[in-house]
Amino acid sequence: MAVGITVTEAPATTGYLSTNFMSQTTNFDDLVVALKEALGPSSGLTSDDVDLEQLTQLMADYASDEQQWSRYAMGDEKLPYTRNLVDEGNGKSNLLVLVWSPGKGSPIHDHGNAHCLMKILKGDLTETRYEFPEGDQEAPMKVKSEKVHKENQVAYMADELGVHRVSNQGSDFAVSLHLYTPPNVAKGGCHTFNPNTGKKFHVKKCGYYSAYGKKLKV
Repeated sequence: MAVGITVTEAPATTGYLSTNFMSQTTNFDDLVVALKEALGPSSGLTSDDVDLEQLTQLMADYASDEQQWSRYAMGDEKLPYTRNLVDEGNGKSNLLVLVWSPGKGSPIHDHGNAHCLMKILKGDLTETRYEFPEGDQEAPMKVKSEKVHKENQVAYMADELGVHRVSNQGSDFAVSLHLYTPPNVAKGGCHTFNPNTGKKFHVKKCGYYSAYGKKLKV
């Protein structure tokens, strides 16, 4: 099931950037190429030769057009969300379109020591951030913040900012574009967290529902 969906936020010490960049409209395919070129042969967002603000600006400047990215937006209402691979950069990143089913969301999770830029392509997504659990004592996880990201906004997230959960609280599918670098989660998985106890579980691999516009076999 392909769906069409739209968001913008950027990196600061909090990981939030409230901006409304409308200075330039970029074709989605051009955006994919521009992000790859901006990353170049580097090892990821934390490399000295990578400008995080430039990457954020590129994503923010793109005005979402469902006709341009809909071929990647394969949703499945039986799943909370789907991960659809768009590009693997130069092997140092991956670019995904995530399609979020109505009323569903991700578990609380980390990012496997990777960095993420998220642009909302359609709908609204609610991000709830939590503090990392401390020690071995089980206790409810502490909420740090909650924010609704709207169409064409961009957000930045990394493990040093905590862990988070993203959910679609609307009645229709939502869609977001995610740039992960390095692509640690796709290769080595991540951790999810029990909100009531803080206990973490390792997810060995976070695979793809589709790749390059073609649904993958289960």
